[in-house]
Amino acid sequence: MTMVTKDAVMEQLDEVEDPELELSIVELGLVYDVRFEDKEEGLHAEVDMTLTSPGCPAAPEIMAAAHRAALMTEGLESVHINLVWAPRWDPKVHASEDARMDMGIWD
Repeated sequence: MTMVTKDAVMEQLDEVEDPELELSIVELGLVYDVRFEDKEEGLHAEVDMTLTSPGCPAAPEIMAAAHRAALMTEGLESVHINLVWAPRWDPKVHASEDARMDMGIWD
């Protein structure tokens, strides 16, 4: 049986881009946590993520893409994406240095 890690799921999620910013949701810091549960059907992942704003027009698209990407992780049988609003996303805090530079945030 393959050992599934948070890094493996994050690697898959890194393929998902915010369609407006054209940056990875992982680089943007939108993925807050990945937890695992053993279920009868197999290994299940709970992914906590947020969006750049509560009114994000691409929310359904991003959430569906994140779900599909996480399911591509070898060894996972199911995934649930939890949309969370706390802590509130702040690119200065959550985004990677490269993503901040791409967004023109030099702080």
